[in-house]
Amino acid sequence: MMRSKRFEVLAKRPVNQDGFVAEWPEVGLIAMNGPNDPTPSIKIKNGKVIELDGKKREDFDMIDRFIADYAINLDRAEEVMAMDSLKLAQMLVDVNVPREKIIELTTAMTPAKIVEVVGNMNVVEMMMALQKMRARKTPSNQCHVTNVKDNPVQIAADAAEAAIRGFDEQETTVGIVRYAPFNALSILIGSQVGRGGVLTQCAIEEATELLLGMKGLTSYAETVSVYGTENVFVDGDDTPWSKAFLASGYASRGLKMRFTSGTGSEVQMGYAEGKSMLYLEARCIYITKGAGVQGLQNGSISCIGVPGAVPSGIRAVLAENLITTMLDMEVASGNDQTFSHSDMRRTARLLMQMLPGTDFICSGYSAVPNYDNMFAGSNVDAEDYDDWNAIQRDLMIDGGLRPVSEEEVVAIRNKAARALQAVFEELGLPTITDEEVEAATYAHGSKDMPDRNVVEDLKAAEEMMKRGITGLDIVKALSKHGFDDVAENLLNMLKQRISGDYLHTSAIIDENFNVISAVNDCNDYMGPGTGYRLSEERWNEIKDIPNAIKPEDYD
Repeated sequence: MMRSKRFEVLAKRPVNQDGFVAEWPEVGLIAMNGPNDPTPSIKIKNGKVIELDGKKREDFDMIDRFIADYAINLDRAEEVMAMDSLKLAQMLVDVNVPREKIIELTTAMTPAKIVEVVGNMNVVEMMMALQKMRARKTPSNQCHVTNVKDNPVQIAADAAEAAIRGFDEQETTVGIVRYAPFNALSILIGSQVGRGGVLTQCAIEEATELLLGMKGLTSYAETVSVYGTENVFVDGDDTPWSKAFLASGYASRGLKMRFTSGTGSEVQMGYAEGKSMLYLEARCIYITKGAGVQGLQNGSISCIGVPGAVPSGIRAVLAENLITTMLDMEVASGNDQTFSHSDMRRTARLLMQMLPGTDFICSGYSAVPNYDNMFAGSNVDAEDYDDWNAIQRDLMIDGGLRPVSEEEVVAIRNKAARALQAVFEELGLPTITDEEVEAATYAHGSKDMPDRNVVEDLKAAEEMMKRGITGLDIVKALSKHGFDDVAENLLNMLKQRISGDYLHTSAIIDENFNVISAVNDCNDYMGPGTGYRLSEERWNEIKDIPNAIKPEDYD
C-alpha cells in the first residue's frame, strides 16, 4: 500500500521514539483512578484505626499499619471522610479558602480519599492548587553535579557555576563508589565558592551517606526510598520503621533530609498489586508523613518512563507533587530523569511545576551536560540554561535561576578549582595540577578534562575517611591558603548543624545565611496580589539576559 508522505515524516519525529502502552490495570499500568483502587473509608475505636480504606486492621499489611498509626490526623478524620470529595477538590482551587484551613482537612484524609479528591481535578486546577499548597512561599531549584570520570576538579567548578546560577541545593553521586569522599568534598567547596548557604549531598548507599554528613562533608540527604507495596519494601530489605529510624539518624545529627518515592516504582519492580500508580504513590507520601520527615522528592524520579507511557501519566506525576503539599511537606518535584525524545513533551512535563512553582521545581536539573549526568540524564541540563532563563523572562515567573555572564562563570569556576587544589595540597591528597585547573575553568564537560590517576585517587579517598577529616579541617585548609571568604562560608554551614533551623519544613539558606522555610516564609497565596510575587530586584535580574539588545547599546 502506498504510504502518505505526511505520515512518513511524522513517523520520524522524535516523539515516536518514545514508548507508549495502553492501560493494563491488572499489572498496575494505569496512572489514576484504577478499577482496583480501594474505596475510601476509616473506622476509629478508642483512638485506634480499626479500618482503613475498606481493610480491617487484622488484614493490614505493614504499610497500612504504619499509615494508620502515624500518618493521619485522627481528630478530624471521620468528619473529613464524610465530606464530598468534589467539594474538597473545589476548596483546593478556591482562592478564598486559605492553605491553613485546607491543611487541617487534607492531613485527616486516608490515602484512598486523597487520591479520590485530586482525581476530580484537571492539570490546570492541580497547578492552581499547587500554587497555594506548597509549604514555602518562595520557589527554588536543585541540581545534579556529576561527571563520568568522578573528576573532583570538574565537580568543584561545576558546583561553583551552579551556585551563581541560583541553585539552592546541589546533589552529586559517583560512578565508582569509593570516589564518594572526594565527590562530597568537591561539591561542598565548589558550592561555597559560588555563594554561601548552598546545601549539598552525595547520593550513595545510606550508611556512607550518613557518615559523610556526620563529618560535615554534606548537609542534606534525599535518596532514602520508600515504596507503596509491602513486597517492594521486603525486596529492598526495608520497612517503614527502618526508614523512619534512618531519618531520625540524619535529623539527630543536624542533617536536613527527605524521603524519595515516585509513581511507577512498584510497576517497574513487578509488585503493583493491581493498583493505580497514584494510589500506591499516595501510600509512599503517607509513610513519609508518618515518619516525621520534612519533605519528599517525588515526581516519578527514576521511574518517569512508566507513567510517561500511559494515558494521564504526567497528570499523575503532578498529582503526586500536589498530594505531598496537601500533607504539609516540602516537595522536590522531580523534573530530573529524562523520559522523552520530544522537546515538546519534556517542556510540557516541566511546566506543570515551573508555572505554579514548588519548593524545588527540579530535584535534579543537570548542571552538567547530560553525558556527564550519573543519575541517568536529566529532563533539562546545562545546555538548557538559556532556554530556562528565557521562559522565566517570557512568562514573568521565578524558576529559581538567574542569567550570568561568561566572565562571571569563568572567574568563579577558576576560583573553585584553585580552592580545591589548595585543600588537596594542604591535606596531602593527590596533586591537582595547574593544567587541570585551567581545563576545569573552561570545560563544557569531562571530555575536556585530563585524566587523573584513579587508583591513586581512590586510595587517597579511603585514607581521607580513615584519617577522620572533617569540615573543620577543610575550613582551616581554605583559610591557610588565602580563601578566607570560602572558609567563612563553610564554617557558617557547619554552624547551621548546631542551630538546626534548616531542619524546618522547606528550609533553604540564603547567601547571608538566613534560613528561609515554611516557618518564616509560609505560603499565603489567596489569589491575585497574594503569595509569592517577584520583587522589582528579582524581576530586573530575570529580565537582564546577556543577549538582550539594550538602549545603551546605541548610545
